[in-house]
Amino acid sequence: MRAKLFAISLAGIIASMGSAQAATDINFWHSMEGALGDRVKELVDEFNKSQSDYVVNAVYKGSYGESMNAGIAAFRAGNAPDVLQVFEVGTATMMYAKGAIKPVQEMSEEVNDPINPADFIGAVAGYYSSPEGKLISMPFNSSTPVFYYNKDAFQKAGLDPEKPPKTWTEVEAAGKKLRAAGLECGYTTSWPSWIQLETFAAWHNIPYASEDNGFGGLDARLELEQPPFVKHMTFLADMSKEGTFTYGGRGDASNALFTSGKCGMFTGSSGNRANIIKTGKFKFGTSTLPYYDDIKGAPQNTIIGGASLWVFAKKSPEVYKGVTKFFKFLSSPEKSAEWHQKTGYVPVTKAGYKLTQESGFYDKNPGSDIAVKQLDVTTTSNSRGVRLGYLPQIREIEDGEMENIFAGKTSPEDGLKNMARRGNELLERFEKSVK
Repeated sequence: MRAKLFAISLAGIIASMGSAQAATDINFWHSMEGALGDRVKELVDEFNKSQSDYVVNAVYKGSYGESMNAGIAAFRAGNAPDVLQVFEVGTATMMYAKGAIKPVQEMSEEVNDPINPADFIGAVAGYYSSPEGKLISMPFNSSTPVFYYNKDAFQKAGLDPEKPPKTWTEVEAAGKKLRAAGLECGYTTSWPSWIQLETFAAWHNIPYASEDNGFGGLDARLELEQPPFVKHMTFLADMSKEGTFTYGGRGDASNALFTSGKCGMFTGSSGNRANIIKTGKFKFGTSTLPYYDDIKGAPQNTIIGGASLWVFAKKSPEVYKGVTKFFKFLSSPEKSAEWHQKTGYVPVTKAGYKLTQESGFYDKNPGSDIAVKQLDVTTTSNSRGVRLGYLPQIREIEDGEMENIFAGKTSPEDGLKNMARRGNELLERFEKSVK
């Protein structure tokens, strides 16, 4: 009897070991750090605990640019991760990486667990879809630029903390009062190229590039020498000279200027909300981006930022089944709403947005719906977004030229001309490389 029981027990142990070993690993490389990194870890842990067939291994691989380069290098070496988080400016590069990518909708349909693009907010799904309307990558942390301001600093400067500036002229006036009240910095911005050029163009309903900002063809070219761009660069250069605008660096380097309390106003990703709540020691408000009220058609809508999840080709069917289940978990109404509410990124699904509305979250957290409202507008050919090859490299060129403009080393006209010339050389190279 004991021998029989031992045999049954041993068989159970072996079965459980076999079951554990049967779990399929899914390697996921991402660029979320700080409070956002914590949240990604929570999501991955929740998914892993919710089932026993798959184990997602989330690995932080540095900044967006670093992780994208690492993913491409790994693919060429034959050891790519299964899932790679890529910022939105890498979309065209990934789309045209022949043989490297497994389109998300195609993957999900092949494993008989289809992901429906109609479940996502239109502006989000549209950006990450093929011309035929099929999802190429998985929407995840979609953001848009918003205007943040330090309510305590506004109070100190004699400004109404419930009335943030709406136009650029009002930003300049508020900046002067903040500096007079003792603040080191009036206004700063993160992601200069994304916010001050790409989104600026959409918000003012002017083209950033030809061919519908690249959506219409590979022969798109930058159109940065238009009067509105000259007007804006001149305005920021003047603010920099008078000390009301402080250039804080490329990417999100300037975030700390705001969260530390040095700057009273800040334009940055809606996804910054989590870190501002976590590290800022002051009351803050969120508002719409400033605009020029003498430019016809403004404000229009902002454009998408953040990142999406790309799946590499040449993986096993079992991996693709697991990736699809992981993606469905992330985009469920509950997780989509939770991610939005805890981070500031927009809810990528319609159900997630509806669930957040019904929960009363927006009533309890004024301003947290600004990002969605700025995106929830019928877009124009100028405001759908930007889809250009080598866009990360183009942004580097633009950031460098803006640094010279803000430092008074280059005139706005010459700086914009250099951006267009050098950027268009890259676009021409990209066009030739994929034809």
